[in-house]
Amino acid sequence: MTKETIVIGAGPGGLATAILLAAAGVRVRILERLPVIGGRTSCIEADGFKFDLGPTFFLYPRVLEEIFRSAGTSLKDEVELIRLDPQYRIQFGSGGKLDCTPNIAEMERQIAALSPADAPGFRRFLDENRTKLTAMEPCLESPFLGWQDLVNTRLLKMLPMLRPHQSVDTYLKRFFKDERVRLAFCFQSKYLGMSPFRCPSLFSILSFLEYEYGVFHPIGGCSAITAAMARVAQRLGVEICLNQPVEKILFAGRRAVGVRTSTHTYRADAVVVNADFARAMERMVPDELRRSWTNRKLAKKKYSCSTFMMYLGVEGSFDLPHHTIHIAKDYTRNLDEIENQHVLSADPSFYVQNACVTDPTLAPKGRSALYVLSPVSHQHPNINWSKERSPFRKLLFEKIAQAGYGDIEKRVVYERIITPADWDSRYEIYRGATFNLAHTLDQMLHLRPHNRFEDLDGMYLVGGGTHPGSGLPVIFESARISSRLLLEDLGVQTNVPLLPAREEQLATTSAEKSGFLTAAASLLRLKTKSTL
Repeated sequence: MTKETIVIGAGPGGLATAILLAAAGVRVRILERLPVIGGRTSCIEADGFKFDLGPTFFLYPRVLEEIFRSAGTSLKDEVELIRLDPQYRIQFGSGGKLDCTPNIAEMERQIAALSPADAPGFRRFLDENRTKLTAMEPCLESPFLGWQDLVNTRLLKMLPMLRPHQSVDTYLKRFFKDERVRLAFCFQSKYLGMSPFRCPSLFSILSFLEYEYGVFHPIGGCSAITAAMARVAQRLGVEICLNQPVEKILFAGRRAVGVRTSTHTYRADAVVVNADFARAMERMVPDELRRSWTNRKLAKKKYSCSTFMMYLGVEGSFDLPHHTIHIAKDYTRNLDEIENQHVLSADPSFYVQNACVTDPTLAPKGRSALYVLSPVSHQHPNINWSKERSPFRKLLFEKIAQAGYGDIEKRVVYERIITPADWDSRYEIYRGATFNLAHTLDQMLHLRPHNRFEDLDGMYLVGGGTHPGSGLPVIFESARISSRLLLEDLGVQTNVPLLPAREEQLATTSAEKSGFLTAAASLLRLKTKSTL
């Protein structure tokens, strides 16, 4: 008898899960609240312009390639990707810039122009993080469902390399003395919505991935990725139902058995939640059924920053890079204002995507589609966005003009703005925290919501709110982990690679277990050192 699964949410994690399950012969129905697929990786189309709603960097395509292969196709057959060089420009408010490139010799030359003593550190950084990624991959590809998953010799051997007591910035001091150079290799912590002064050092692999495997632009934007995933899913028989917000997950005792929308009741053998984790728990699951993740506990968790977004259709074009990151002159203060003070910065950092320099399909001829993002606090009583929206918009236009785009406001023919309040209310993101639960030591691995949800049976999680965390490649990995668990639980044969064997755990001696548990407990008590 064919097994049936419901996936809540047609974001990248939900679509990847649907592909993997359908390829294994499971009947899958996706229920999406919005009228479009993609979630935060959807697009805004208006007046001939096209903007990615959320992610604009596409990294490490290997994981998605393997998912497509399971469906009998390939990434290159479904999406046209262009590797960017330079990958992006970093403009430092304190002076200087880097046009970051995978060309090692050229990157060394540019680093030397900022700080001659730091140039040799680039190759050492790449070599060490290449080894680190190889060691970490099995952990990123495996579920962490409890303490027992920490107790294996692989993780024990990795502890000295991972340096969990250090922040990314502290770790990078081993390679680079100049603060600007370090920022070039740790601003990527913002992909997780975190400060590099607080983000655990293991995430130094994020910048390594860019140099080793490339930064890509999908023609049509990152939303072309989720559009292709939807096509592949539908070819496998997946039913995608748009404008179908799930009101409630149905339970028989503590087992999920289906969902209810305003118009239908759907029964299933398993339910996969790809909606924002905290908001989904609040809205769809009775509080009394949750033990580890009650509303009270959710409110006490740490959440990522949010983003202030401007999508601008502009007359003319710009001879500027595809991606430019503008770092505030006092970056430490900027981050403190976001994460601790929860106030708006007078000198904010911001990012501009000028994608039409690579992909003219995104705007009418003679015009450009500019995407502007500034990291800001998640929803907090200190900031009233109904009052602050216009002043912050004005400030960003001033900053963009100073960054080389001229008096851009006069050239705008289309404009849309999204604030943290919009992310919260319109896109159903808890506190508007666009990168979900923060990736702190006490909210990682088995301390994050589990892929096989620990509070209830028959429920599985995918997306940034579960292990391994946020970012497109990592979300795709969460889909692989959750799909394998679900298929194993249903007894379905699969072409998804099986979970790593547990022989390592069984072979671990009692002394090793005891030592590791002691070390792990100590590490989880540590707070990543901050220079704030």
